[in-house]
Amino acid sequence: MGTVPPPGTKTVASNRQARRDFEILDTVECGIALRGSEVKSLREGKVQIAESHARIIDHEAWIIGLHIAQYSHAGAADGHALVRDRKLLLHRREIDKWRARLQTEHLALVPLSIYFKEGRAKLELGLGRGKRQHDKRQDLAKRDAERETARSMAAARRRE
Repeated sequence: MGTVPPPGTKTVASNRQARRDFEILDTVECGIALRGSEVKSLREGKVQIAESHARIIDHEAWIIGLHIAQYSHAGAADGHALVRDRKLLLHRREIDKWRARLQTEHLALVPLSIYFKEGRAKLELGLGRGKRQHDKRQDLAKRDAERETARSMAAARRRE
């Protein structure tokens, strides 16, 4: 299903629905430009990634609709906007390469997970193609068949 995070990382949030709704063709790790209270709130795991999406605007990558809750110990003046556009930190050549693929192949930028790597907040961004309804049904049927074979093999091992 999902990708296994590299060692030394702590996953904060993952977008499981994205892998169900999109066929992920390529992924990239990028940084996120955050404020201090946002980082502290991320460390507490108070983020909702499912409703967000990414765009490339004027040769810059942005994540739109990412909801990071208020930090629990922040004062009234120390807080941040819950939902705002946040800049993604990618090299210009990566942005240009992905922008070309987005335009020619009609793909979408999908945020897959947020995690901390060596103390820095990172976002796994995927290049995805939307799945049709019949593709989703095929995935469900395949998963059910795999579960059934695993059950029957486990039952056979118990009988031995």
